[in-house]
Amino acid sequence: MNIHTPGLQVTPDRDEAQAALDVLRQWAKQATPTEISELDPSVARLIPGMDGVEYPALSREYPGDFAIDDSYKETLPDLQNGPSSLIRGTKQQIQHVGISNFRLPIRFHTRTGGDITLETSVTGSVSLEADKKGINMSRIMRSFYKHAEETFSFEVIEAALDAYINDLESFDARIQMRFSFPMKVDSLRSGLSGYQYYDIALELVDQGGVRKKIMHLDYVYSSTCPCSLELSEHARATRGQLATPHSQRSVARVSVEVENDGQCLWFEDLIETCRRAVPTETQVMVKREDEQAFAELNAANPIFVEDAARLFCEQLHADTRIGDFRVIASHQESLHSHDAVSILMEGDTFKSESLDPKLFNTLFHVG
Repeated sequence: MNIHTPGLQVTPDRDEAQAALDVLRQWAKQATPTEISELDPSVARLIPGMDGVEYPALSREYPGDFAIDDSYKETLPDLQNGPSSLIRGTKQQIQHVGISNFRLPIRFHTRTGGDITLETSVTGSVSLEADKKGINMSRIMRSFYKHAEETFSFEVIEAALDAYINDLESFDARIQMRFSFPMKVDSLRSGLSGYQYYDIALELVDQGGVRKKIMHLDYVYSSTCPCSLELSEHARATRGQLATPHSQRSVARVSVEVENDGQCLWFEDLIETCRRAVPTETQVMVKREDEQAFAELNAANPIFVEDAARLFCEQLHADTRIGDFRVIASHQESLHSHDAVSILMEGDTFKSESLDPKLFNTLFHVG
């Protein structure tokens, strides 16, 4: 005697599914289009060349009053979190997968004790094991939004990182936040002041359980060529010939690992460190006396791109809050149709055997 228990949940194996499919096809061959349509129009797909079976008319109006419950959500397909059998391509570990440039307003502390709210671009990524199909991208955003109302520091970023490492069960992860930081700067002689904007990024990297806090800053300055300056002065002295040395807008991307010694490295601190190294920062408010002063300042500080990298290095070495660092300098020549560039690295954090082919293209800052 066979006893069938109602509601007994048994997962059929592949052979049983194949047998059921054969039965369904046998039935469909002798069934009428109406019978097939009443059972399920999709059955027609199983029989090559079957005509006359149409899907029922579908609504074309958005159901604004439709509400879902937990049982409905359980029926929704979720391919990203599907089994490894759905993986396309080689089953290989992916070092970073996530989302880039989702934006939201974030509050930051300033050195003077106040807060400032800035539009911030966030990139979040995690590692993916070889046997996992994918990740739920929205979880990265949800994890971040849990902390978005708090004034951000590296500690708050760590809390967001912890949340999405746990949610996505990953072993490595990183968060990067990019923003433009305003800082009021005085003119050289006229007494005016204006806001200079600095491209800054905060990055928290968790790799193998080791965390590093990194700050990136783009510092824009003028570089006067020492060789051109000497040649111009030679023309004046020997031939009475007016000549001007060439100068150009230049950019240094300074990346530093922030040491966990309890002392805060403020955005303003890193900006002032760069200014001490190379004081010829481009100006905001300029009258005639400021323009003359800037010409004098450049003449007092002529630098090749090699000099710039070493001057930044000297100042970064002097700050105990900074561990490893990297300086990428680009002097966007007014003499040549190419740029002069240099890269200086301290420590292992920023070492790389290869460079992004478009790296130096990202150092252009337009007015």
